[in-house]
Amino acid sequence: MPVLGIGGLFLRSTDPDALSAWYRDHLGVGAGCVSVEGATPDPWSWQAQGGPVIFAPFAADTDYFPADRQFMLNLRVTDLDGLIASLTGAGIDVLTKPEWDDPTTGRFARIHDPEGRPIELWEAPAD
Repeated sequence: MPVLGIGGLFLRSTDPDALSAWYRDHLGVGAGCVSVEGATPDPWSWQAQGGPVIFAPFAADTDYFPADRQFMLNLRVTDLDGLIASLTGAGIDVLTKPEWDDPTTGRFARIHDPEGRPIELWEAPAD
C-alpha cells in the first residue's frame, strides 16, 4: 500500500489563530510542536511520535460523540493524570468515566476545544 499514515487534519474555525494557540498551549499539538525527542520544530508541522492510529467510521446515530459533530479527534497521550490536572488547572472541563478504562485498551478522558469539537485523550496500556 502506498499510504503511510495520516498527513494532516484540517478543520474550519471561526478564529484559526486562537484555536491553533489553544491546541498548542494546552495539548502541545500543531505547527511548531514536537513530541519526538531530538526532532527539530518547524513552522508548518507537528513532529508527532509514531504509533497506532485508529481510523473508524461510526454509525450515523452513534452516541460515542455528540450528534451535532461529524468527527471526534483522538489524541494518544502519556501521563493522562498529569494532563488532566493541567487542563483542569487551566479551567478546561475534563470528563472521565470508569467504564471507559480497560486494561487491554487503556485509559480515556474527554474534553472539548473552544469551538465545541470533542477530543478524546487516550493513554495506551502499559507494555
